[in-house]
Amino acid sequence: MYANPETGMVGIAALVALLLLGVPIGAALGLIGILGLIVVIGFEPALIKAGVTTVETLTRYELGTLPLFILMAQLFFSANASRDLFDVAAKFLGHRRGGLAYASVAGCAGFGAINGSSLATAATIGMVALPEMRRRGYSDALATGTVAAGGTLGQMIPPSGALIVFGIIAEQSIGKLFTAAIIPGLTQALFYALVIWLLMRVRPDLAPASERATWSERWRALRRVADMLLLISFVIGGIAVGLFSPSEAAAVGAAGALAIAAWRKRLNRTMLFTAFDETLRTSGMILLVVIGALIFSVFVSVTGLAEAIGDAVTGLGLGPMATLVVVAILLLLLGSVLDGLALMLLTTPILLPVVTATGMSPIWFGIFLVRAMEIGFVHPPLGMNLYVIQGVAKDVSIARVFKGVAPFLASDLVHLFLLILFPALVMWLPGYLGQ
Repeated sequence: MYANPETGMVGIAALVALLLLGVPIGAALGLIGILGLIVVIGFEPALIKAGVTTVETLTRYELGTLPLFILMAQLFFSANASRDLFDVAAKFLGHRRGGLAYASVAGCAGFGAINGSSLATAATIGMVALPEMRRRGYSDALATGTVAAGGTLGQMIPPSGALIVFGIIAEQSIGKLFTAAIIPGLTQALFYALVIWLLMRVRPDLAPASERATWSERWRALRRVADMLLLISFVIGGIAVGLFSPSEAAAVGAAGALAIAAWRKRLNRTMLFTAFDETLRTSGMILLVVIGALIFSVFVSVTGLAEAIGDAVTGLGLGPMATLVVVAILLLLLGSVLDGLALMLLTTPILLPVVTATGMSPIWFGIFLVRAMEIGFVHPPLGMNLYVIQGVAKDVSIARVFKGVAPFLASDLVHLFLLILFPALVMWLPGYLGQ
């Protein structure tokens, strides 16, 4: 009686209401999913289905990828990775006008490859880069906007926690998602560098040139990060060429990070316990979110909402390109009021069938969705990265941060549109490597 799209819409409205009231996303997804299943299929079948989904999720082999990559990030963080990565970029680029802004983007890309979180990347690089840029006379708007935008690279540059979660929910290859994200991640960073270059051409007073580092200083800085960069390249390259699976790569990365921390004499009982504690806390939170999302996805599937939306969009006769533009606009609108993970978990079960009906790959949609999520991190009014940066630079108004990120937000929109126009930006590398 209640297995209809209208019930699904009521469930989504209730979920959004809970999220806006501040209920944790994992709890909100699981609660609405179970209550919805009780209404649609009955009390006992709903509990059985929720239990089966939970057990099947927790026993999936690829789920081990997530805590191991988080442990790798925590160990690198303890080894001063963020400061070293920014320092090497600053030594090579800092003498150019806007050089420290370029260095911030490069530092965010490097730390994003270690950390996989936009908020953590923005906060960590911000604490290192913002004081240095402001000390050297950089505009507050440029400094904060650069780091806020650069922080979003943490979600795209593999290994990415968002891509792992999407792979689990959509039942897609995590290794293929990582490989597909390489070119979009690099082009995103290049777009940010182009924005800085254009700003320097129009307003050179925003960022004065700094002193040039000597080559000996540059090589010393590079040697401090060589071990980390080699490990990251080996892990991501190993996944791309099929040397090992994502779970095996995560184990190699965690073991390598442990060895690097020991080599740098940063390994001790306190540091190790802190890394384990943060890993368990973060992994537990994400696992709760994933389980809740999968239960909610079952509810949406049972109501037939995804099929109804797909039929409605197809019935408009827009064509593949226009359909994808509509999907992009919808994601951007939702991303302005929902946090990134909520956006992914809410829209994946509904929009994935719509996108695949246009002939696009689920892998492409995963990259596209994460890219839209990233824009949400710097899109007012929510824009979590903007508030994180404002928290680091407390004397800079949030309006000033909004102004600084605006040119980067414009480049994000262009980049997102290019992913629609040229799907090969996503799909070429996995196809070339035979994945």
